[in-house]
Amino acid sequence: MLLIISIVSFLAIHAAPNSFFGAGELNPNMTKEAIARLKAIYGLDKTLSQQYFDWVVNIFSLNFGISFVSGADVSSEIFKRLPVTLSMNITALIFVFTISLYLGIKSALNYEKKQDYIIRQISLVSFSMPSFYLALLFIIFFALKLSWFPIAGLHSIEAKTGFANILDMSWHLALPITVMIFTGLGSMIIYVRSLTLEILKSDYYYFALSRGLSKKQLLRFYILPNLLPPIITLLGLSLPGLIGGSVILESIFGIEGMGQLFFMSALSRDYPVIMGILMITAFLTLAGNILADLLLLKLNPYMKRG
Repeated sequence: MLLIISIVSFLAIHAAPNSFFGAGELNPNMTKEAIARLKAIYGLDKTLSQQYFDWVVNIFSLNFGISFVSGADVSSEIFKRLPVTLSMNITALIFVFTISLYLGIKSALNYEKKQDYIIRQISLVSFSMPSFYLALLFIIFFALKLSWFPIAGLHSIEAKTGFANILDMSWHLALPITVMIFTGLGSMIIYVRSLTLEILKSDYYYFALSRGLSKKQLLRFYILPNLLPPIITLLGLSLPGLIGGSVILESIFGIEGMGQLFFMSALSRDYPVIMGILMITAFLTLAGNILADLLLLKLNPYMKRG
């Protein structure tokens, strides 16, 4: 799968209009010989198949090449920014999972009541709210008017170390992570609610109910065990959306993460950086799906027999 993704991504990037050297070709002071020499340095004078083969061989040693823009090593640039993006997405994923599980079950247990109506309205607003629009609203209200949070950036002007530095980063990341959590809740709450309603209509739930089990026992032994497998599968599939959403939010909030680097590289047609980020994202997505499958095997050992 990773190989297929690499082929499709490589062909799509090179099929895109314009190139990094497009501006140089329009510059009268840039000679054709100079452009040809630059292409030879970066290996762009070779055939497309040879470029792909050389690139794949270098990937195995985590060598994604040299950035066209900065001239820095692409691997070091990506891995320097990767922890910020991962911490944002993992934190958002944990909160989305916990909150949506609670609200979805609560909504189903109070079917067609006031609490169900309120939770459904919250999920619909979350589902339809664009992340960039909510981010701008948060900046205007919480950063500009109330001055509770910084407008952008990852660190304060004053240099801090240790635990103070962690608190400072958390303060700067509070708004973008909140946006990621809220915009990710909508579909998950609706999904949990629908699954819970199906469980409440099942024969085994009515049998457990007839035995006089308490609400806590019903939730622990009948609702949650049947809810977790499909939700974990959905969480594994939702990883690309979360990572893709961080591209927009990191650009708006000025966070030096992998998403912002991808956005700036796409604008400048910096092929090595774009391809490096795409492959890292694909690897993390596949790893997340594998982890979800392992959790499913842990939750339901009978799946091994299939």
